[in-house]
Amino acid sequence: MHGFKCTLVSAALLGFAIVAAPAAAQKREFSFAYDQPRTSAYGFGADTFGKRLSELSKGALTTNQYPGAQLGTEAQTLQKVQTGDIDFVLVSTANSSTIQPESGVFSLHFIFRGPEHAVKVLTNPEVISAMREMYAAKVKGAHMLTLGSQGLRNLYCKKEIKNMAELRNVKVRVQATATEDALFPAYGAQVVHMPFGEVYTSLQTGVVECAENGYTVYMLNKHYEVAPIMSVTEHEANNSVLFVSDKLWSTLSAEQKKWVQQAADDMNKVQPAKAFEMEKESRARLQKMGVKIVDGVDKSGFEKTSAPILDKIAKELGPNAVKILGLVRKIK
Repeated sequence: MHGFKCTLVSAALLGFAIVAAPAAAQKREFSFAYDQPRTSAYGFGADTFGKRLSELSKGALTTNQYPGAQLGTEAQTLQKVQTGDIDFVLVSTANSSTIQPESGVFSLHFIFRGPEHAVKVLTNPEVISAMREMYAAKVKGAHMLTLGSQGLRNLYCKKEIKNMAELRNVKVRVQATATEDALFPAYGAQVVHMPFGEVYTSLQTGVVECAENGYTVYMLNKHYEVAPIMSVTEHEANNSVLFVSDKLWSTLSAEQKKWVQQAADDMNKVQPAKAFEMEKESRARLQKMGVKIVDGVDKSGFEKTSAPILDKIAKELGPNAVKILGLVRKIK
């Protein structure tokens, strides 16, 4: 009798296992990589996206974050998302020009007229759609979900840069875009390319004399230790883009795809504004720490020099870049 009962219990448990297996199989964890610390605006974006995806899927779809370039530089993670070795990657639009040169249009100088304008542009459905089309035209193996921000970029060195003349012959680390390669030499600077992770040591050793980024990135990566003076040029927006691997995307059901896109859209609603809030807080903290922040930079030389080059660069980049530049300018 006991044996018969055991058999029934075993059969019932087995039946339960068969029923439970498909539900358990639905649970999936995805890799989400970026090259900044978890406490950066990238981290805030990744947290927001991951939380929303988990909520929408009732815990079935979750993300595992790899901050601080654990899975490689931005250029490397872009390649890995295309091959399907990483599921999601949040990178700068500037560095994504390594897989779609036209995204260099977002690195054009002085087209973003301060924080409010940048947030409006990055959350504009027409701009997001145009950027998505631009990446789709060239990028294989991954596609764009949404846009984000890390604020505006300023120059930082061991000396003040109060006007364009003071940048002459200065070795500046810039992101590897055709835009930077055209604009910084026009200002008289010497451009140097390198992965972000090498910037600190290069500033320390003098391989470069100057770099440029937002307050939060500058502070979290302690670049103030080797370049303690930040000159507020706000020459360029620090935009970012979220990609999903096609390898992952092709395995999702229609409903799961909706959840992923919704999580990305919800991230876009809050992340750009939050990035600028973080910039404000970082600036205040840097000043308390004794970092010299130079306001009142004479931008007229930079603006006068860059203005006639902008349309030319956009045209050389391609028709998508021309369209996107037009949309950015149209937003008031």
